[in-house]
Amino acid sequence: MKLSIAIVGLPNVGKSTLFNALLGRQVADASNYPFCTIDPNVGVVEVPDDKLQVLADIVKTTKIVPAIVEFVDIAGLVKGASTGEGLGNKFLTNIRDCDAICHVVRHFSDPSVVKEGSVDPQGDFEVICAELIIKDLESIDKYLDSNKNNAAELKTKKFALAKNLKSGLEQGKLAINLDLSDDEKLILKEFFLLTAKPYFIVANVDESTYADTQNFKTSLENVIPVCAKTEFELSELSLDDRKNYLKELGMEKSGLERVIQKAYETLGLQSFYTAGVKEARAWTIKKDATAPEAAGAIHTDFQHGFIMAEIVSYADFVANNGWEGAKVKGLLRHEGKTYQMHPDDIVEFRFNV
Repeated sequence: MKLSIAIVGLPNVGKSTLFNALLGRQVADASNYPFCTIDPNVGVVEVPDDKLQVLADIVKTTKIVPAIVEFVDIAGLVKGASTGEGLGNKFLTNIRDCDAICHVVRHFSDPSVVKEGSVDPQGDFEVICAELIIKDLESIDKYLDSNKNNAAELKTKKFALAKNLKSGLEQGKLAINLDLSDDEKLILKEFFLLTAKPYFIVANVDESTYADTQNFKTSLENVIPVCAKTEFELSELSLDDRKNYLKELGMEKSGLERVIQKAYETLGLQSFYTAGVKEARAWTIKKDATAPEAAGAIHTDFQHGFIMAEIVSYADFVANNGWEGAKVKGLLRHEGKTYQMHPDDIVEFRFNV
């Protein structure tokens, strides 16, 4: 499944530098002035996964295909973007096309960097959220106004929800944080609201702060501290040099790995694996996905003609050197249509075409 994350923030908070680090190459103009990103830069990033190489060695394949995340570098928004200020509505539309939002806020001090807008991380976040809220209110008001004389629509759950959403948004609340029933959450999708998207926050910190992320503190919630400058430098190193640099910083994982993992967590996603002589591959699915739905991630025909899934856990697969060893030990399971996938499942699907 496609996973698309919009990188959003005020001008010069480090969005493009973070984006360049994610891609491991200079593809976005990270110049120090507002609106340097005119069109959204889109990059496909591999999800770090040490299990794939282990699986590839066992099944003796040289082809490894990791799961991927698409990141979209959105041009810096400013106060008034919802009414066309800065680069305005065009970029709010680009956010609408993504699955989730990665808010980047400035948590570093650099007098050489032009700073637009507020001067603190909480303020940065609130400015962007305010613009998203204003744009969503515009959408809700348009719906309410166009249906105010529609007697049938006035009685629907959708109209009632729209009034509830308007009230919440006017109080400065994001739609995703409103207390809604399961039915209302389904109806919410029909409005395509920006504030209904899952989100997480990346605090772009100083290099000195980055070495001590365990003690990082901020008033914001759901935050990952990352030094975009350091991450970009890391992305230009070889794998071994990168590991040594991280070790010197006292970190097991790079900030980028944590960003990608947070994106998975925010959207409630997991990976399962297929492993054979052709390739070792990770596939992205929802955490509550059934075996047929997982088969559909490979090909829709697999889901429609699903018979069963032959599954071995990653730990058992590795401990017994692959499919045959696991089968001999009785560790190969046959699961049907109601089976819910686990993140360490190694799978072969049986299906009719």
